[in-house]
Amino acid sequence: MNQEERIFAGVLFFPGDPVLKAIKLRTHNLNVDYNATHEDEVEKRAAILGKILGEFGEGGFIQGPIAFHYGKHTKIGKRFFGNFNLTVQDDAEVIIGDDCNFGPNTTIVTPLHPMIAAERKAIKDGDGNIRRLCWAKPVHIGNDCWFGAGVTVCPGVTIGDRCVIGAGSVVTHDIPPDSFAAGVPAKVIRKITDADSMKHKPDILFDCSTE
Repeated sequence: MNQEERIFAGVLFFPGDPVLKAIKLRTHNLNVDYNATHEDEVEKRAAILGKILGEFGEGGFIQGPIAFHYGKHTKIGKRFFGNFNLTVQDDAEVIIGDDCNFGPNTTIVTPLHPMIAAERKAIKDGDGNIRRLCWAKPVHIGNDCWFGAGVTVCPGVTIGDRCVIGAGSVVTHDIPPDSFAAGVPAKVIRKITDADSMKHKPDILFDCSTE
C-alpha cells in the first residue's frame, strides 16, 4: 500500500512521505489564496474551493479564513455554511451532509498519535525505517446539523442528522440523530423535540412564522 492507502486503511502511515507532503503543500497554498480573497469575489472563491475540496455542494458558503489539511479528503453537501476560522485536518475522510451550519472556530480532526512519548518520536515501519508515524479515523456528520462556536470534533466520530452541538464542546464519541449535545467531552443533554420549536417562543418569534 502507498501512504495514502494506509491512511484510509486506518493503519500507521508516514505523514512526511513526499507524495503526501506535496498534497498538503498544494492545499495549504490554496488556503492562503482563499484567505486573501474578498467576500464578494464569489467566482474566485468558488474556483479555489473547487481545487481544494473533494466535493462542495451547491449553495454553500464558507466565510474564511479556512485551513484544510489535505482538502481532497473532505466532501461537503449542499447549502453548507461555515463561519470564521473553519479548520479541517482531513488526513482521513471527512464527510459533511446537506444543510449544515458551523459557528466560528469549528475544528474537525482525524489524525491520532501514540500515547507513549517515545513512540511519537520513532516507530519502525514495515521496511525497517525509523519514522514519526500516526494514524487517522474518519469523521462523518449528518444532514441539518448546527454547531455552536468553538466546537471540536475528534477522530472517528459520527454525528447523526439534525443534531445541535453546543458552543465550546469537544465531541469524542458518536452522537445519535436529533440530539442536543454539549460539554467537554460532549454528552447528549436531551433529544430535540417539537417543544424546541420557535412557535413556543412567541416573544422571540414576534411577527415571523414557522408555517
